[in-house]
Amino acid sequence: MRIPSATKEFISDLIANNKREFGRALDEYREMEITKNVIPHAEGSAQVVLGNTKVLCGVKITVGEPMHDKPNEGNLITSAELLPMASEDYETGPPSPEAVEIARVIDRGIRAAGIIDTAALFIEEGKVWDVFVDIYVINYDGNLFDAGTIAATVALLSARMPKLEGEKVISEGIKDKLKTNGIITSCTFAKVANKVFIDPDGNEEMFMDARVTIANDGKEIRAMQKGLRGGFTLQELTAAVAMSFEKHNELKSLMEKTLGE
Repeated sequence: MRIPSATKEFISDLIANNKREFGRALDEYREMEITKNVIPHAEGSAQVVLGNTKVLCGVKITVGEPMHDKPNEGNLITSAELLPMASEDYETGPPSPEAVEIARVIDRGIRAAGIIDTAALFIEEGKVWDVFVDIYVINYDGNLFDAGTIAATVALLSARMPKLEGEKVISEGIKDKLKTNGIITSCTFAKVANKVFIDPDGNEEMFMDARVTIANDGKEIRAMQKGLRGGFTLQELTAAVAMSFEKHNELKSLMEKTLGE
């Protein structure tokens, strides 16, 4: 079990007085660094460092079969792996419930916003492109949802589309980008001492009563996921939604700067 570097009383007292452990405001993200194309042999990749949280995402595109209910569309497959090096709580083996939740929340936002044009992934009857989005947690210090969403989105937006020559997939030297639409971001809010704040770090996540992640594309809410047993009032949730749209513009600017480099 992860041992916090601060006590529940210390964190709760800080939050109750609108303060945080390292001087951040309740509506402030930690410093974020985004790097694209960090995996040479992936079609697309990105790394996000959010405070001490570090997440890596790789995109691989291969030929597969369409789903029975969508015969003319390709497939988006998102997975998350919590590497043992990231935290003493993580172990090797099948995906944990936490890893499954992270992958599903990230996938839901990307899919609901239509970031990937799955119709453009159709090759011919019975054959489509499969887009695998693999997320790896390198170091855990809270808020894997937002870091993972940003890493996955930048990896997809920078990905190159391979070509099919006969039965052979050609990736080397390809310059055509994967067809995408817009940018999705997610904002995760935690509740401690009846105060709601954004981007919880590892210590804050240890002691939070409730959590909600809101994904939007700057126009609409595309997905929302609540966690833990605690709840949010309508006023708190409304304020969180409004802040998620404000923060979308900030996060989008960071992402666009990385993509333009």
